[in-house]
Amino acid sequence: MVHSNRENGVSSGRIAPADVQANFSDLHPAYDEHEALVAADRCYFCHDAPCMTACPTSIDIPLFIRQIATGTAEAAAKTILDQNILGGMCARVCPTETLCEEVCVREVAEGKPVEIGRLQRFATDTLMAKGLHPFVRAAETGKQIAVVGAGPSGLACAHRLAMLGHNVVVFEARSKGGGLNEFGIAAYKSTNDFAQKELDWLMAIGGIEIRYQQALGQSITLDGLQDDFDAVFLGMGLTAVNALRLDGEDKTNVTDAVDFIADLRQASDLTALPVGRRVVVIGGGMTAIDAGVQAKLLGAEDVTIVYRRGQEAMAASKFEQDLARQKGVTLICNATPVGIEGNGSLTAVTFAYTETRDGKLETLDETFTLPADQLFKAIGQKLGDTPDGLTLDGGKIAVNDAQKTNLANVWAGGDCASGGDDLTVTAVAEGRDAAMDIHATLTGAS
Repeated sequence: MVHSNRENGVSSGRIAPADVQANFSDLHPAYDEHEALVAADRCYFCHDAPCMTACPTSIDIPLFIRQIATGTAEAAAKTILDQNILGGMCARVCPTETLCEEVCVREVAEGKPVEIGRLQRFATDTLMAKGLHPFVRAAETGKQIAVVGAGPSGLACAHRLAMLGHNVVVFEARSKGGGLNEFGIAAYKSTNDFAQKELDWLMAIGGIEIRYQQALGQSITLDGLQDDFDAVFLGMGLTAVNALRLDGEDKTNVTDAVDFIADLRQASDLTALPVGRRVVVIGGGMTAIDAGVQAKLLGAEDVTIVYRRGQEAMAASKFEQDLARQKGVTLICNATPVGIEGNGSLTAVTFAYTETRDGKLETLDETFTLPADQLFKAIGQKLGDTPDGLTLDGGKIAVNDAQKTNLANVWAGGDCASGGDDLTVTAVAEGRDAAMDIHATLTGAS
């Protein structure tokens, strides 16, 4: 049954199933072979390529595009995957508009970059569709490494270690692997269960075992892992969320945006997901944009994202901000929540205007109120409980340039570790680099 999107409250089926299906189709459809050749032909194949420098995993972008242009997409995929084993997902979700494509010579000169992300997807999809895994394991070393977390950093670390001949056991708190790729990104960015397909493809290297529903501090302990394994890599991400610390935060239909996104990603029938008529999202990052856009695509009549600072300070890229507007989402900046209204269930959210004065954000006396059936909090995530003895830096696990922690034979990477951007591609780079240092340490090559 389809309900009107003007019906108050939180309900499912606000728009027709066909419209939901269309709304959640691939944001950037895949190139066919001809389109890929045309797009590759725009590349200047720069010798001193700024795009390669801008890539956190340092993929040789001119080389893989030249390989596509010469009709060898599988070789292009190998070039990508040598540096980024999750290159297929990164091609879909990386903010290429602020990384490789932003510094593309074509972008600087013409305002239209080579579409590096879509070319990367073409290459990796071509290889995966043929069931090819272009890596083989080295001779077994006899070393056993524990990896905590089957997200981007953990999987990248595990694959590289397995390729180098080590045996790896991955401990994952959830019942499925993939981490952020599976549970934390908008459904229209990764369609057709791609995260699980990529995970299955990655596991073809051999030498990796994943044990699910094994959470650090519950089913397993760091001390126990240190006793049982030659090395440990921590890649469990950020497992706690920040609170607004306002009265009424416990009202019905006040929810963490990450939970909404995860529920949506795991839903077998998107039309059955309930969404409000008037939805308010608090935050200015990718999670806020993903939650707001998807609420709109599910049929919410009004969706407003409210951020406490100016638009230029939003963590979400300009592309993502523009996408939200194109989908009908309203963005309000320089406002902070001061009240959650309603008797039991949410009815409205009150905000106060803000200004930045002398570098400090100040809350003003002037307020406004937005009617709301549903409120999503997207004000950041934080590290959950950590084992005793780990040094923290800025609320994350402190690591050196090789991703080594202060504890013997313990490394960390991804969102749980200090120093990097909270991006899938950065997490992959950190997992890969940690694996190389673990290998060097265990084999005496360091």
